[in-house]
Amino acid sequence: MTASANALGRVVRVDAKVVHVDVEAETVTPGASAVRETPPGEPILAALRGALFEDLQGQKNPVAVGDRVRLDLSTDPASLEEVLPRRNYLGRVASSHDPREQVLVSNVDQLFVIGSLRSPGFSSNRTDRILAACSWHQIPAVLVFNKADLDKKGAFIDRYLATYRDVPDLRVLVTSAKSGEGVEEMCALLKDRVSVFYGPSGAGKSTLLNRIQPGLNIKEGKISAYWKQGKHTTTYSRLHRLEMGGYVVDTPGIRVFRLHGLERAQVRDLFPDFAPFQARCQYSDCTHDHEPGCAVADAAEEGLLADTRYASYLSLLDEVDPDGAYDPDGSGEPSDD
Repeated sequence: MTASANALGRVVRVDAKVVHVDVEAETVTPGASAVRETPPGEPILAALRGALFEDLQGQKNPVAVGDRVRLDLSTDPASLEEVLPRRNYLGRVASSHDPREQVLVSNVDQLFVIGSLRSPGFSSNRTDRILAACSWHQIPAVLVFNKADLDKKGAFIDRYLATYRDVPDLRVLVTSAKSGEGVEEMCALLKDRVSVFYGPSGAGKSTLLNRIQPGLNIKEGKISAYWKQGKHTTTYSRLHRLEMGGYVVDTPGIRVFRLHGLERAQVRDLFPDFAPFQARCQYSDCTHDHEPGCAVADAAEEGLLADTRYASYLSLLDEVDPDGAYDPDGSGEPSDD
């Protein structure tokens, strides 16, 4: 620890010029917190040292929600001196105009991919990209089909469960904040862990969190009647402490997600449900795109592999292929950038 750094903390929110930090009280040097008038348990504001913006190595932001940091509490506002090494993080391409990597959240135990069965409809392409990103960054994923109360006959959930039931190491939940279905099981997974809720606007992330812990009082959004998709209510990522133990990060709704730093040969390994079939491909380095004797393409055509998963794979493969069609927004969906 540097001479001026006298406390450790966890970043709970990042603004343009300051970050909000949950200080770990047991790490505060005696007397160092005398200038801090923040109520106990409330995050403090900390300004970023200019040195943090040096040598970012292709990343856009030096600090992300979930980072553990060293602070100097003798200044006002406090000074963020150092970002400690991350055990993992979730990142994406910053925007269609900015090729740098944007780190969205760090140091997490699991990520809940929240999708709604209806209003707005479920997007396989978007979901598969986020699942691929979790695999790329080695973050365990839980796929949540929310708003089960709107799927009266179960037609949607049966179809989507069939799509993802064979994806290895993927846990799938069916939930409804309105009826409470699946909420107890979700709480058991959240307890004492650092989790992320990630998905499109309108999928019900904030509503689920308010059902899990009503005191959070997170603003909940409505669905645009014209576009049939959610309106942004969460405008920045925020890490919340859970009374039952653990933390959860509520993130803004997303429409476009582009993985950063992928090479063509690595894409197929991000779809683990392909593995049983690709072992039978004619070529060991088969890209599952155009090669003869591709067992993965055959499996998709024969209905042994979900055609939506295969389509998501081809879309992602094209994006990282310099010789293929390149979609600057990554998924063919309207961009928030």
